[in-house]
Amino acid sequence: MRGRPKLFTSYAADAAIFPTTLQKGLVALGILILFLMPFDIPGISGPVPRAFPESWPIVGDRFTILGQIPIIKDGLPFIRFLGDGNWIRPMTEVFIFGIAALGLNLLAGVAGQVSLGHAFFMGAGACTAAVMGGEPGGRFWGWGLPIWIWLPAAGIVAALVGIIVSPTAVKLRGLYLGIVTLGLVFIGIHLSRVFPQIAGDTESGRRYPEFDVKLWKEESPLINVSSEDSVTGWFGLNVFEVKTEQKVYLFCLIAVILMTWLAKNISRTRTGRALQAIRDRDIAAEVMGVNEAKYKRTAFALSSFYAGIAGALYAMFLGKAAGAEFSLFLSVEFIAILLIGGAGTISGTLLGTFFVVILPEAVKKVTEWLEDQEGGITGAIGDVLLTEGPGDFGPVSTASVSPGWALGVFDWNVVIYGALIVVFLIFEPLGLFGIWMKIRNYWKGWPFTY
Repeated sequence: MRGRPKLFTSYAADAAIFPTTLQKGLVALGILILFLMPFDIPGISGPVPRAFPESWPIVGDRFTILGQIPIIKDGLPFIRFLGDGNWIRPMTEVFIFGIAALGLNLLAGVAGQVSLGHAFFMGAGACTAAVMGGEPGGRFWGWGLPIWIWLPAAGIVAALVGIIVSPTAVKLRGLYLGIVTLGLVFIGIHLSRVFPQIAGDTESGRRYPEFDVKLWKEESPLINVSSEDSVTGWFGLNVFEVKTEQKVYLFCLIAVILMTWLAKNISRTRTGRALQAIRDRDIAAEVMGVNEAKYKRTAFALSSFYAGIAGALYAMFLGKAAGAEFSLFLSVEFIAILLIGGAGTISGTLLGTFFVVILPEAVKKVTEWLEDQEGGITGAIGDVLLTEGPGDFGPVSTASVSPGWALGVFDWNVVIYGALIVVFLIFEPLGLFGIWMKIRNYWKGWPFTY
């Protein structure tokens, strides 16, 4: 209702995912920006035509035409920063990890079941993709099936494995359940070594199928994702190339949007409410008629399905991966995502994924920037923090082999993860989502404090 955005006159309006017009508009704008981010919109090379008035904002002798209006040759402001491949890859990884984190959120955040074996289910999905989508023949197993078969199958196989494991969730709780699921990670790594025909060698791995969409096994794919294309005639723009990284980015963006929509709707269904009841008080939920064993199996199946889809996408994204990629550290990374973002919330899970995945890249970029600084305050900070070998005593090593007193960038990322988990658990259990809620509530109540 106009002027009363929180006044709902029906149950459907009250249960809507985005109940207000402002929320719908902001989400639509955010999705539009995400779709435009990876593209540089190039201009038409050459001198400015005489037919254009001199008052038009031409930049140098190169320009871009949008309809009949020339715009800045470097593309749209702000949106073009992902045109750099150094940022497209981390953002694509955000989308893939976001799918896996949404699955763990359904299990740990919504159902309240502890799991440290999420990487194992991702590995199960990746192995399914390798066998069903890999090239037949040679020393690796492969059936050469199209992506519309093996990508859903990766999630289904992982879900079946989750159902097999789920009976332990009925008998075990808390720390004991976490230890059992932790053992799955080591079992998965061992199986990848026993069966190198599936995931390849322990060190190098095998080539995983491409993102190309085929009807069956034809040579020319229906949608070509693994090579660059030239596109013409979009809104009057000149010819421009769509790179492979950009198409993979869009593929994973569409996937995470669909999986987010599904996760949000699962939380609002009868199943979602039953899982939340088990999380809050499992004995009381069972007394009220909730079948605890059934819904815990459902939670493991849903979580494993998400992990399987994410594992297949992650293996394709890496191109060549071994079973050791799905290690304990990967599982801990997803725990960090939930704790930092906010367990039990969709938006908090996505915020935590963005924060945890982009943080290492941001630390790396800042380190490289400080390394290039000479003189001034920034140069002095770089001299104190960075060390290149003997003679320097900074805590951050930029050398290929770190000295004993300094840690590399990767090691510092691990330290930062641990510190952030401790800080958020002590001071803000709801994570980044809790911080956002406090800011939003303060803004709504300002200037009043009650």
